[in-house]
Amino acid sequence: MADIAAAPTAKPGFSTRAMRAAVWCVAAACLMPMIAVALAAIFGGTETVTMLAETVLWRYTWRTLLLVALVGTGTVLIGTGAAWLVAMTRFPGVRLFEIALALPLAFPAYVLAYAYTDLLDHPGAVQSALRAVTGWGPRDYWFPEIRSLPGAAAMLTLVLYPYVYLLARAAFLQQSATAYLAARTLGQSAWGAFRKVSLPLARPAIAAGALLAIMETIADFGTVSFFAVPTFATGIYTSWFGLGDRGAAAQLACGLLAFALLLALLERYQRGDRRQHGAGKRHEVIEPHVLCGWQSAGAIALCALPVFLGFVLPVFLLTDMAFTSEQSLFTDRYRRFIQNSVTLAGTAAIITVLAAVLIGFNQRFSPGRASAAAANVARIGYAVPGGVIAVGLLVPFAAFDNALDAWMRATFDISTGLLFTGSIWLLVVAYMVRFLAAALGAYDSGQSTMHPNMDAVARTLGESPAGMLRRVHLPILRPSVMTAALIVFVDVMKELPATLIMRPFNFDTLAVQAHRLASDERLEGAAVPSLVIVAVGLLPVILVCRSLGKRQSQ
Repeated sequence: MADIAAAPTAKPGFSTRAMRAAVWCVAAACLMPMIAVALAAIFGGTETVTMLAETVLWRYTWRTLLLVALVGTGTVLIGTGAAWLVAMTRFPGVRLFEIALALPLAFPAYVLAYAYTDLLDHPGAVQSALRAVTGWGPRDYWFPEIRSLPGAAAMLTLVLYPYVYLLARAAFLQQSATAYLAARTLGQSAWGAFRKVSLPLARPAIAAGALLAIMETIADFGTVSFFAVPTFATGIYTSWFGLGDRGAAAQLACGLLAFALLLALLERYQRGDRRQHGAGKRHEVIEPHVLCGWQSAGAIALCALPVFLGFVLPVFLLTDMAFTSEQSLFTDRYRRFIQNSVTLAGTAAIITVLAAVLIGFNQRFSPGRASAAAANVARIGYAVPGGVIAVGLLVPFAAFDNALDAWMRATFDISTGLLFTGSIWLLVVAYMVRFLAAALGAYDSGQSTMHPNMDAVARTLGESPAGMLRRVHLPILRPSVMTAALIVFVDVMKELPATLIMRPFNFDTLAVQAHRLASDERLEGAAVPSLVIVAVGLLPVILVCRSLGKRQSQ
């Protein structure tokens, strides 16, 4: 049957050539923002960036690196510890915590920032109660400042540690029991066996999760902007809108792009290392260590704390804020926000999933360097912050719009306006570039379960590539396609920097509305659109948890 699978490789037909052309068009769209940013940085003026270098550039660099270090350390500690507790031990409520520990992933970090600012800021409930109980004045006590770099790091850590938790938990459950049991037999405690055996085996998965969290950290704009933490992400936005210098924005974006691509290469290296040195199938089931007494209470507390701080308390705070606000989801204005958000997210999800299906199917149907290169290029976007992609798309298309408008005015005395930069389609392209890797990963995970002989049988029965995709692959891979579409839909609902920079005039979304209200210090009003975003974000988190549960039970 292996020979059958390789046999029907005659001259490619029209559908095959069209598919390859479409794949390379998608890959070119993913590569264009990076090239445009690099060219704009090279040919842009240096006046603004020189001024920034003399004033705030070092602060951008230092604060970004410090934020990455804090979030990386926090996500590793919380995610790894929680993963080991639920995978390798048993205590009351462990089954509940297996799912609950992933729920903070539904929160955008900037939404969490709004909730905790309302609680911990000077006029918030905590400090107001402290002053009422003690009789202190505003200058009589010290209280940690939530609007600070440590505060931003805490918000990002609470919503991003599930990346490490999910990957580390899967790695712990897939490990061979032999080495762990041998360590216990040789006198190691549960902690010693974890530190010397389980942790080194799971290190690639932990590093991969930490790198994903770090990439999300450098891409974040809403949290650091709201907390007034100067980073490269806020610097790009300030240069573009505040200083009106697109060249300086592109130069800052180029520096952030280089750091993001370095992280992507590290993540790729870790993923390859994990495949090469994986533990394989377990020879025998690891018997979880049953915790009793104070150990059980400690495990419950350690697992409950991130769930409470990252999900339960923010939901309660946002709900309370929403009831006391003057915002209502049932007004025409909010119906427009919801309609705009759903339109953008739905359109982007359809186009992104179609692109992922084309790239994934092309790599399976025509394996080789060309198809692998197209797939690798398509995956780059996930490592690139939304602000960088926005700058990389707006610079060339704005130049094209201006050149076309000047030519039409000179030739026909007609103004074409902004055909591309003033439409939602360019914003949809930015979403596709940003989230194509996530859709491609979900599709590839389902496609990998299909035996190659299914393709061989379809082709020997005379099916064209398009027919094989339509009649064989898509019916079987419908759950994977739906998962990919849902993930992209929710990611687009949460995306803020690209939407802020590229949205058409008077075309606001729930994320933009939440950011605007929070920027105006109307946190109660910002809670209303934020709750809708969180509610939608719960869908893929629950789906991922159910999928992992099914895999582990098989």
